[in-house]
Amino acid sequence: MPETIQAVQPVLSARRRWTVLAVCCLSMFLVGLDTTIVNVGLPAIGEGLGVGTRGLEWTVDSYTLVLAALLMSSGALADRFGRRRVFRVGLVVFGAASLLCAVAPSAGALIAARAVQGIGASMLSPVALAIVVNAMPDPRERAQAIGVWASVFGLSMAAGPVTGGALIAEFGWRSVFWINVPVIVAALVLVAVFVPESRAQRAQRLDLPGQALLTVVIGISVGVLIEGPRMGWTSPAALAMYALAAVATVAFVRVESRRHEPLMDPRLFRSPVFSSAVLGAVAVFVVLNVTLLLNTLYLQHTRGWTPLAAGSATLPMAVGATLCAPWSGRLVGRLGPRLPLALAGGFITVGGLCLAGLDEHTSVLLLLLAYLLIGIGFGFANAPLTNTAVSGLPRSRAGVAGAITSTARQFGSAIGIAIAGGLVGTVGPTELAHASRPGWYLVAVCGIFLFYVAYASRPKSDTAGLASLPGGDLQGRSPRVADRGAHADTDRAAK
Repeated sequence: MPETIQAVQPVLSARRRWTVLAVCCLSMFLVGLDTTIVNVGLPAIGEGLGVGTRGLEWTVDSYTLVLAALLMSSGALADRFGRRRVFRVGLVVFGAASLLCAVAPSAGALIAARAVQGIGASMLSPVALAIVVNAMPDPRERAQAIGVWASVFGLSMAAGPVTGGALIAEFGWRSVFWINVPVIVAALVLVAVFVPESRAQRAQRLDLPGQALLTVVIGISVGVLIEGPRMGWTSPAALAMYALAAVATVAFVRVESRRHEPLMDPRLFRSPVFSSAVLGAVAVFVVLNVTLLLNTLYLQHTRGWTPLAAGSATLPMAVGATLCAPWSGRLVGRLGPRLPLALAGGFITVGGLCLAGLDEHTSVLLLLLAYLLIGIGFGFANAPLTNTAVSGLPRSRAGVAGAITSTARQFGSAIGIAIAGGLVGTVGPTELAHASRPGWYLVAVCGIFLFYVAYASRPKSDTAGLASLPGGDLQGRSPRVADRGAHADTDRAAK
């Protein structure tokens, strides 16, 4: 049975709540930054360590794969043993792995260190969101805070290429990992001073069979996309990987359906609102990572730009994401998720179509316009997707709720890198622009999919997927009623 925590979380002052948000955002900035900062340095890393495109894909995806696979368990660990405690452990692991990346003597050592870095990051992403959700009891304030959180996270991912390009130009590719160390030290001090400890009232047990199966599903699904061009999409090895992925997926659903406390309850996805939000998160991060990797390879290999210039080209994307994410959070708090999701879908679709005819001489202004449109769409998308998914679970499982959306993001990141690398990994600089065109069509398709997510997130009582979830007396309530019930339960406990 789940362990019941008797302590009541104290209500924080407004200043303390927003300070907690700022500290969590600082740490989350690192997680997002390290998802994309390596992209612009891939040519330099490949030259320095003697590794080709496929090895470079693993340099990026070893981080995102481990991060995606472990987020769920890290969220459950935080709910049980304390969110601040797990958060601090994650910071230490992330910092130590960053040092290993900075001194890696070979591509294999770098890939392994990036995987360890992913372990540390998995203890930061869902836990940071859970800390924010629990520090903000008012739904409207929480929506605004999630907008800020999404803005910082989006900024970190969009600013990664710019930051990486500047660091590589001045100090070499290893500096993109050295830069993490002072930030980690500052974050550890701030967490110790400002972030209160919190736990779930009903903490979830670890689900080791589910964790193992989820790791297999994610690892094989992305691995076959990376290795498919090399081994052949219809080769016996590829067919065996398809079969193994399918069997692991079926086994995961069956095992999780029968467990009392599953890692990821399949019944949750009966809710169209929640399932569409998760799939939308995957699509948005496919868009971001396809865009960033294709930009890096096209501008550096085909156009001959430096890493700093290629990274600077994504500045419009970073600006669009930064400005629109807080606006999106306010729109979600006042009007709900439909409008910002529709705006996100429109901007991303047009941005992708702008580059569907990319060639060696495409106007730089058109490139910058496309990146701006995609960045605006990315900024509008994150807050409604996160808020919809988090609101679909009881607050007592906020760590797991944050982990589900974060898992979707990182899975989308890994898929995006694998697809983009597969499109251009075997072609020369002169053929790269034409080979990348299907990637830009994919960006547009993902934007169109967000219109469906906006439709599915229409305001209504969406309890179908929640009625049988474990969560005490919050079972079967709509997100709004569940939130009021959580406050009533806390009041009764305090009395």
